[in-house]
Amino acid sequence: MRAALLAATASAILLAPAPVAAAGTSAGPTVRCPRVPAPAMSRPPRPSPPPGVPEQRVVGGAALDTTGLVVPADAAAPPAITATSWLVADLDSGQVLGGCGPHEYGTPASVQKLLLAATMLPRLDPKQTVTVTEDDMNIEPGSSAVGLVAGGRYTIETIWLGLLLNSGNEAANALARLGSGTDSAAGVRAMNEHAQHLGALQTHAVTPSGLDGKGQFTSAYDLALIARACFAEPTFRRYALTEQTEIPTQRAQRTKGFQIQNENQLIYRYPGALGGKTGFTDLARHTYVGAAERGGRRLVVTLLGAESAPLRGWEQGAALLDWGFTLPRDASVGRLVEAGELNATASAAPSALAGPGAPRPAAASGPARTGSGWLWSVAAVSGAGVLALLGGLLWRRRRRLP
Repeated sequence: MRAALLAATASAILLAPAPVAAAGTSAGPTVRCPRVPAPAMSRPPRPSPPPGVPEQRVVGGAALDTTGLVVPADAAAPPAITATSWLVADLDSGQVLGGCGPHEYGTPASVQKLLLAATMLPRLDPKQTVTVTEDDMNIEPGSSAVGLVAGGRYTIETIWLGLLLNSGNEAANALARLGSGTDSAAGVRAMNEHAQHLGALQTHAVTPSGLDGKGQFTSAYDLALIARACFAEPTFRRYALTEQTEIPTQRAQRTKGFQIQNENQLIYRYPGALGGKTGFTDLARHTYVGAAERGGRRLVVTLLGAESAPLRGWEQGAALLDWGFTLPRDASVGRLVEAGELNATASAAPSALAGPGAPRPAAASGPARTGSGWLWSVAAVSGAGVLALLGGLLWRRRRRLP
């Protein structure tokens, strides 16, 4: 079913093979990413990203410092899609197989919930029963909600499932509060600290849910780091493949129980799917993270700024996964850095952190480390300050957020 759907649609939109940039050629002409025309849409003005930081654009390898396409030499052209940036990587080895503007800033929408999961899953007991508060329900009217109620008693696992299956924004507020031990704002600070620990230096969260906020950005590369941390957690992998669950009755609040379903169509329609996360706001457009396994090989795809026609976000992700699985296992244009690697001592060689390396197991997600701080201000510091900061290593959301 899924193969027929993609074959019929993709055959109509793939562009003629385009020249591709091999790894290590980022200094040459920028190669245009294969794209299909997106339908004209009325949208808010895109926010201005923070100033680019050269050291951040080469995290994972110098070839990733491009606004255009980077793929291995002699690789077939990737499929043409509408996403403004994307990346495909191996979850286990960490090798980056290709990308389009992998270090370009984008607005995350609900894929930001993966950073919340990477940060808070290790901190929370899924069997614990907790109470949802009025503050947790403070989400914009009409935005994505799973249907929790203030004063309701739920297990933390139920709230996680509400977050990952139905993209509940009130669930995000609750988990950020519970994981921080104080409030959702503290949870967001923990998310930003954990992003730095993972090496996601271009990521800054303003809301735990991904509802648009001024100064909230990420990149396709950073999303791959975050997704890798999530998929290293067995609990996350189980949640991501859950097709449906029950939200229990709350007698004290006089609300009946109901069933929710997983909104990520990849798990129903893509053989070997491991799960992922969808996202949308008027500002961010469609964002997507998905992973799948084939022949003992696990790949992850991340994309930002897509339109839903002619292919929906998950279908664009599926097409890129198909492309990635055609590449040799040793294909690489860079790598995903390991958690904590960019916090290495000053004696670490920059080349060891920037270039492709030997295969590594998927990084495990751990508690957020304090003291790493957020690096948006790095553009304003002196060159010496940047080197020291790297430790020798080198708005308003408007509609539904699925």
